[in-house]
Amino acid sequence: MAGIYIHIPFCKQACYYCDFHFSTSLQYKEEMLAALQKEITLQKDYLNGDTIETIYFGGGTPSLLQAAEINLLVDSITKHQTISSVAEITLEANPDDLDSEKVKQLRQTAVNRFSIGIQSFFDEDLLWMNRAHRSREAEASVKRVQDAGFENITADLIYGYPLLTDNKWKHNLQQIFELNIPHISAYSMTVEPKTALDSYIKKKVYPPMNEGQSAEQFMVLMDEMQQHGYEQYEISNYCTPGNYSRHNSNYWKGVKYLGIGPSAHSFNGEARQWNIANNARYIQSLTADKVPAQREELTEADRLNEYIMTSLRTIWGLDLDRLESIRKGAAEELKHEAEEHFYRGWILQKNNVITLTNAGKLYADKIASDLFF
Repeated sequence: MAGIYIHIPFCKQACYYCDFHFSTSLQYKEEMLAALQKEITLQKDYLNGDTIETIYFGGGTPSLLQAAEINLLVDSITKHQTISSVAEITLEANPDDLDSEKVKQLRQTAVNRFSIGIQSFFDEDLLWMNRAHRSREAEASVKRVQDAGFENITADLIYGYPLLTDNKWKHNLQQIFELNIPHISAYSMTVEPKTALDSYIKKKVYPPMNEGQSAEQFMVLMDEMQQHGYEQYEISNYCTPGNYSRHNSNYWKGVKYLGIGPSAHSFNGEARQWNIANNARYIQSLTADKVPAQREELTEADRLNEYIMTSLRTIWGLDLDRLESIRKGAAEELKHEAEEHFYRGWILQKNNVITLTNAGKLYADKIASDLFF
């Protein structure tokens, strides 16, 4: 079992908070598509013939691609990999791209899951973020996708920024429930270095983020999701029964994946590699039949820490037996280091598995780093 991630590095405009790799120019889209196909060919042996269970088109804004271009990339994968007949194939999409004609065209592709970047149902918030869509397009896009027969949908929301009052946050969540969206990814607004948001805050054009507000809205999120029958299976991800994101779940479970495209990362269980985050140099390298990637072999400590970091974020938790399989004695060492967090009520252990409590989820990153080897 393995997954493939395809990074589409194009956007209509730059969201102020985003630090992902992308370009707002589509000038070299054809050359990029050719380079992506070339990398798929050159990386055909990376996953050692494992069946592809998930394909994820991320970015950037993959919904800028035409249906024929999506088919082109999936066909390229099919030539070199075995794709499961029930593979989950996700397309990240902006609401403004999902007009009636586009949704109709996408029915002619292998895409069977949509990740729609709603972020907020308030126009003033979307303008503040410099999003390309407006709130009416968000609701309409979800309904178009549903009317076309797509049931497997996830929506992104953001909380913890100055314009978002608690009442507005609850309204955003209520909209998700009323639209019957079975999966939601919700993230606290993060100020990444060198983004427009970072610059505006430093220049005092925008106020700084408030950690207390973010924590309170996270607690509201968990409570509302539970009341409406959603399961929090990862700190930022919630779903109705059975509607997990298989692709992202596999990331957290340590399943192998191949990343295609500029800035994409890959993992084969023993090493990580990542492609250059530069469109022109990526295309140039692939034109010369060379994958522009750097590689890092994972040490024993790397593998332990990677497992701690990812597993603690999930409902499945940190399995002490798996920790022992990486290094004998690691389980007892970790339990000793975790005593303070047990005492605080941030973590608990059941059947040799350690999970975060709701209180502990507020401190997930700190807890993980405290337990690193």
